[in-house]
Amino acid sequence: MRADLVFTGGPVYTADRTRRRLVPVGPAAQGGPQASAVAVTGGKIVAVGPAGDRGIRDLTGPATEVIDLRGRALLPAFQDAHVHPAFAGVTMTSCNLIGAATLDEALGRISAYCESRPALPWVSGAGWRMEWFPGGTPGRELLDRVTGGRAAFLLNRDTHGGWASTRALELAGIDARTPDPPDGRIEREPDGTPQGTLHEGAATLVGRAVPAASLADRLAGLLLAQAHLHARGVTAWQDAIVGDYLGSADPLPAYLAAARSGQLTARVQGALWWDRDRGLDQLADLLGRREQGQAGRFRANTVKIMQDGVAENFTAGMIEPYAGSCGCQSANRGLSYVDPAQLREVVTRLDAERFQLHFHAIGDRAVREALDALQAARAANGRNDHRHHIAHLQVMHPDDVPRFAALDVTANMQALWAAHEPQMDDLTMPFIGPQRSARQYLFGDLLRSGARLAAGSDWAVSSANPLRAIHVAVNRALPGASGAAAEPFLPEQRLGLAEALGAYTAGSAYVNHLDGETGAIAPGMLADLVVLDRDPFGGPPGEIAATRVLATCVEGERVYTAAEL
Repeated sequence: MRADLVFTGGPVYTADRTRRRLVPVGPAAQGGPQASAVAVTGGKIVAVGPAGDRGIRDLTGPATEVIDLRGRALLPAFQDAHVHPAFAGVTMTSCNLIGAATLDEALGRISAYCESRPALPWVSGAGWRMEWFPGGTPGRELLDRVTGGRAAFLLNRDTHGGWASTRALELAGIDARTPDPPDGRIEREPDGTPQGTLHEGAATLVGRAVPAASLADRLAGLLLAQAHLHARGVTAWQDAIVGDYLGSADPLPAYLAAARSGQLTARVQGALWWDRDRGLDQLADLLGRREQGQAGRFRANTVKIMQDGVAENFTAGMIEPYAGSCGCQSANRGLSYVDPAQLREVVTRLDAERFQLHFHAIGDRAVREALDALQAARAANGRNDHRHHIAHLQVMHPDDVPRFAALDVTANMQALWAAHEPQMDDLTMPFIGPQRSARQYLFGDLLRSGARLAAGSDWAVSSANPLRAIHVAVNRALPGASGAAAEPFLPEQRLGLAEALGAYTAGSAYVNHLDGETGAIAPGMLADLVVLDRDPFGGPPGEIAATRVLATCVEGERVYTAAEL
């Protein structure tokens, strides 16, 4: 038997799944040579060893493709444990504000989109940033001007709020008499007229009036997003909302179409959306969707519960109240989308039905409520291998840090957020105060407590590039930051590079139930691999984000290749 593919001539890193780190393959720790060659046959790794290893040399035949790494690194491919590709892909083909650096740039994009589609009745898209507007709340008049008075509805970059034009509010039937829903808030002018910003569940009031994208458009968007992720070294992910959300259509049909046609080259775990208005009445539907959602490389074995909102609009669930704009304490402690007592009942039942639970929890109270619910499920059902996880974990009470290891709950981190930026410094820290500001993104404490870490991007909320997030996990500052923004944000919570890479490979593979075949480089594992343009361990930590992906392989087949390879 000869190998189909051989990588040689560069450092090979794999996951130490016991210690959850990325380390060189081979007996380097005992003074021996580091591995620098990998052979692949039939989509699986069949040999790992030093360059010139006789076993690998014997596997190399005339038809073997040999890739000379020339000192560049080979790693297990990245896996994203919390991401929204189906939504991001549709946004990329609509009025796309993702990545706009300024309000002027965003307004230019909206104007150009409208000019190129004069007959389009609705303008929809996403990606605006709260820090562009006083209080984080854009008004309808500005959107009216730039769209020419058309119906327009644009979600913000974190998808926890929407910006609506006057015509969109009219078509949705929202006026001064419309009450705020229990799970959201309509920003209002002094006379009660909707101002144009709708937070959380209030955004659904307009979102449901926006014409849904066709299945063909959703499939095209999904495949565009898949290519975007492959180009960043990602070969597997967990889609954190598979269901209807804020007017965005359920991506399950697009995933199933891609999986059945063979176009889905990634391995995907779909997290079925928990409708907070329906309670356990929706259980039969979820069981049916799980049975339906098994095709090709797609599995829908998870339920996603959003327990709170976000700190910037004061909907993240906090143990103590937010400060008001005056600096004095308010009465607002944020939201719990699912009543804590009901949450314990729901989680216990879903756990008994063998669902994995994936939580959104930003505030310290929401984190505690999720942990309490999982503790109740453990007490009722016993230990299992469902691999529940809690994402975001922006603010945590110190008493809850050791509970992750004790309850065997994975901490699903979005490391790119753990840095100084306007949304943190201007819209969050002044309203949560210094004590809670010092308890944000406690990745170092979680690791030291024995918790398992996984990692995700939350793209399109933020960049899909794992190397940018890993840079922040290690440096606690954004790439290229200068001045005060370059100061490390809570530097005692840094991770080492080995641990940050491990979270984005072995840790996320564990969460996705893929660790038996991916997330490491070893004989018998699937050849889901990524080639980087350098050895990230060989340079200073401040240059991690400059590392680029040169090739991404799924079962030894290249799904992305840069021109430089």
